[in-house]
Amino acid sequence: MENQYDDDLNDQDDAYEEEERGPSKSQLKREKLALQSLAERMASMPRSELERLNLSDDTWVALDETPRIKDHRALGRHWKRIANLLVREDMAAVQALMDGAEAREREANARHHALERWRERMIAEGDGAVNAFVEACPSVDRQQLRALVRNAQRDVERGKPDAPRKLFRFLRETMEEAQD
Repeated sequence: MENQYDDDLNDQDDAYEEEERGPSKSQLKREKLALQSLAERMASMPRSELERLNLSDDTWVALDETPRIKDHRALGRHWKRIANLLVREDMAAVQALMDGAEAREREANARHHALERWRERMIAEGDGAVNAFVEACPSVDRQQLRALVRNAQRDVERGKPDAPRKLFRFLRETMEEAQD
């Protein structure tokens, strides 16, 4: 019995020591790298989106300096600098903004892939796919769509990218108009 009791005490002591020591060096490094990645993503976002945050003047100065930095090593130091500034910011608001931006990006990617599938389907199937698209989006100009599909089919056979691109642009514009 004593051995089991001693083992339980030792396990409790180990857990207590880990709590007192705090996060490991590896965990701290992961957190710093995550902040640096966040800094990179924030620097690539439009300023109008970032203005929703109540960032400090130092953080704005650092973000505004980013486009002028060309050297790869200097840019790495710059991300570390912004990460250190971000530690002092309201991370809940920053994370909420980034989550919203990621959700919009996923939606845009999903729309893009859906349009690519429609284009590929129209090129492969022809009128059957055109009719299905017309049902999904009744406001489309059918004549123009059919002409673009025929041109895209012809250009695909010839290995030219122009007509399929025009078809994609037309589909994108039509879908955007239908959503408005």
